[in-house]
Amino acid sequence: MDLETFSNKQQANNYLGVLYVSKQGSTQNFWEIFHGPNMGYIEEQFEQYENDPSAVDPSLKEIFDEHGAPDWMEGGTALEANGVAAPSKGDVVKITSALKLVEAIRRHGHLQANIYAVGSDERPKTNLLDLETYGLQEKDLEEMPAEWVWPESPLKLDNALQVVNTLKEKYAGTISFEFGHVNNEDEREWLQEKVDTDSYKVSLENDEKKQLLYRLAEVEGFENFLAKTFVAQKRFSIEGLDVMVPMLDHIIQSASGDRIKNIMMGMAHRGRLNVLAHILGKPYDRIFSEFHHSPDKELVPSEGSTGINYGWTGDVKYHFGARREIENGEQSATRVTMSHNPSHLEYVNPVVEGFTRAAQDDRTEAGYAKMDDDEAFGLLIHGDAAFIGEGVVAETLNMSDLPGYRTGGTVHIIANNLVGFTTNRKDGRSTRYASDLAKGFEIPIVHVNADDPIACLSAMAFAYEYRQKFHKDFLIDLVGYRRFGHNEMDEPRSTQPRLYKEIDEHGTAAAVFEKQLQEDSVVSDGTLEEMKEEIENKLKDVYNNMDEHETEAPDVKDRPSGVEQDLDELETAVDLERLRSLNEGMLKRPEGFNGFKKLEKILKRRGKMLDDGEKVDWATAEALAFASILEDGKPIRITGQDTERGTFAHRHMVLHDVETGETYCPLHGLEQAKASFDIHNSPLSEAGVIGFEYGYSVQAPESLVIWEAQFGDFANAGQVIFDQFISAGRAKWDEKSNMVFLLPHGYEGQGPEHSSARLERFLQLAAENNWTVANVTSSAQYFHLLRRQAAISNQEEARPLVLMTPKSLLRNQRIAVEGQEFSEGHFQSIMKQPGLSEDKDKDKVTSLLLGSGKIMVEIEDKVENSDQAFETIDAVRVEQIYPFPEKHLKEILESYPNLEELVWVQEEPQNMGSWYFVEGILHKLLKEGQIHRYVGRPHRASPSVGEPNIHKTEQNRIIHEALQMSKGGKSNEGN
Repeated sequence: MDLETFSNKQQANNYLGVLYVSKQGSTQNFWEIFHGPNMGYIEEQFEQYENDPSAVDPSLKEIFDEHGAPDWMEGGTALEANGVAAPSKGDVVKITSALKLVEAIRRHGHLQANIYAVGSDERPKTNLLDLETYGLQEKDLEEMPAEWVWPESPLKLDNALQVVNTLKEKYAGTISFEFGHVNNEDEREWLQEKVDTDSYKVSLENDEKKQLLYRLAEVEGFENFLAKTFVAQKRFSIEGLDVMVPMLDHIIQSASGDRIKNIMMGMAHRGRLNVLAHILGKPYDRIFSEFHHSPDKELVPSEGSTGINYGWTGDVKYHFGARREIENGEQSATRVTMSHNPSHLEYVNPVVEGFTRAAQDDRTEAGYAKMDDDEAFGLLIHGDAAFIGEGVVAETLNMSDLPGYRTGGTVHIIANNLVGFTTNRKDGRSTRYASDLAKGFEIPIVHVNADDPIACLSAMAFAYEYRQKFHKDFLIDLVGYRRFGHNEMDEPRSTQPRLYKEIDEHGTAAAVFEKQLQEDSVVSDGTLEEMKEEIENKLKDVYNNMDEHETEAPDVKDRPSGVEQDLDELETAVDLERLRSLNEGMLKRPEGFNGFKKLEKILKRRGKMLDDGEKVDWATAEALAFASILEDGKPIRITGQDTERGTFAHRHMVLHDVETGETYCPLHGLEQAKASFDIHNSPLSEAGVIGFEYGYSVQAPESLVIWEAQFGDFANAGQVIFDQFISAGRAKWDEKSNMVFLLPHGYEGQGPEHSSARLERFLQLAAENNWTVANVTSSAQYFHLLRRQAAISNQEEARPLVLMTPKSLLRNQRIAVEGQEFSEGHFQSIMKQPGLSEDKDKDKVTSLLLGSGKIMVEIEDKVENSDQAFETIDAVRVEQIYPFPEKHLKEILESYPNLEELVWVQEEPQNMGSWYFVEGILHKLLKEGQIHRYVGRPHRASPSVGEPNIHKTEQNRIIHEALQMSKGGKSNEGN
């Protein structure tokens, strides 16, 4: 009778109690049924029994009382059931050591694995897999039965030495594994079982091996042709990681077979042209046409290749993305999408995750969007230096299992060159592997030698199967090299001479594989050369059939008409009765829901805000905008730090039951809603989350996607996404987004980090109608602006909206307005200033104040509470700063016949805010004899002062100076 290894003490004691009863009266030696690790447990318990019989479980005490010490502890030579001598006390130590060695092979086999095609001499040495480390010799293992150290072996092995050698082949070959950090026991056991049994491996017939060789020849031949045809031009060759293309072939075929509708890919420029050609199906001639052929001439691709459109300013060839449809039956197809990507390497990661989630979500019904993991999955190819070096990678990995951001498992590949530009591993990371970051997120890791293509395909099959089973991320560290420098004009031998000496002497991936196939008698000598010749002739034919045209000096293409379209006249009003019905619906609660009483009392006030004589505040205006957009059938997604409640406790769009902790969103219970409303608190991340939401907005153009900053200036932590994607994505790549950014902004004495949303940076990036930048001062303006943004979703006019939103003004009655302003008209890019403009004799006005945001509300307040007449001063609010309402302002200026000056007022320092953006525009509008001037804080390095009293002094000075009143106080800040 065999005894299984005890998984815990209770199991052992229970089993031994049953065993003792069954053995009573038996003449068989009781102890002969124990072997392996269970013997150590019995020894430990008997030693406790000798010291104190009551210290062990009663069932064990009875056994020891009757049978005494185990035979092996008395030096006996009892035999096991299979005839092998039971171990002596000294042998138990060796068994324990052997078990430790077996575990070490599984956990640390990668440390000695043959995963380096080149550069293996630089890896740190380890003795963790040496027999001597565990006090063992081969003879010890030969004398030890295999089942003692590997009871579940799928192979018939005789002894522990065979076990050790077999496991080293599995865990320390050209493919190796790290999954000891995966804490989920089911996942970890599944991973180990797959490796132990080799069931993850891909098995290829001889014809398939020949096809794989041909694919590698295609990859190599394409690079060679580009090198010879377009000499000294950048292409960021894939050579050294050639097998990546067959790996992508394999996973795409698997996904297509499973009828997954979308595969979303992201990668940097290394190998991108090859992947575009061979995975995305971008025509060779289209790629050739994007190289600079000769001065004053261009290569024109065939007519069938010209349907790929980019933006009007374009980008370099190795930044473009592409799409491809792969038919998998009459009724369905798998679309492979490669995201456009700037040189900022890993910043495409969250964008691709946003693409993926958008493709998985069903947004057609009220409530949260319904996610289906199997609608799409993400595939990200990283650089080894960038994966560990760029923080956006960690931000993206952290989102992988969050409710609002999970995508059901992304397959990651590190395209491991062993070097980052000219920086060696020892200077680029503090970890052993580039992949080590993934361990913190419990992502299984496979390291694989890029010179073993079948092992690489097996790694990809393993990754895909894990993703499909557990819907979690998986990482492949594809360890190869970079045959040339960072680009083809770079000389790496000056900075990595030893590495490149080895690379120069190392055969290509196709050559290495051909040699292996020759040894296995799969191909004959010269097979690869024949393939390469055929491929080169095919590429030559494509190239020779292209036309070469004389060109004049090239210029930027015209912008699409939709981009040029003015949005001012879009109707966004909603009937007042319809708004009242929506408002009433948002105040309903599910039966039995126990809301927070204090909050419910506040929310109930919203029910009367649309009554005659009442005013609608900012939060209610937002809720009404959302509700009416959902009634129109447009989905909404809003995320950000603390967005469910709102940083300033104004939104309360997710309510919590005080008894059960369950949540309820009033917009989910709205009967009129015809589309989903997603609202999620985001992790404490800007770059990752903004990139995700941008990707979502591009992939789901019918949706209104909103990101809200906790404070506006935190947006600068995502500056790369704003610079490279959001502001320029359409001009470069024709990538449309109508995403909204809510950035709390305003000077209230909260210091440098909680005052400015860095408005000037968005204005500096503003051009070619790439987005709208606004700073509104009324709840109705906010309402109309949101509805206008929803109206242009999925239209040629689509563009992002960057909105400076209020903080202290959220509850200020001066920005609350009557319901009539929601049911009439549309967004006004420029508004009259309340308090100054009423009944003004414009003939007397000599000074016109212009400004936006909170400072104009404070000026309104000052005027109302002043005894001064202000007959010579009037003011208008510029609610939309870009595109600047130049035409409307010009019409306004015509109504002041005696105007002498335009005064731009702002609370930001002079080198920040809007001044430098509007100064040139205002100058153009001046008539002879008129001037324009600035009122605000002086030039500053920091956005604001830190001391609240100094802030008040400055703010008063600005207001008094704008209204030409006496100074508001003195400041020691140089005012």
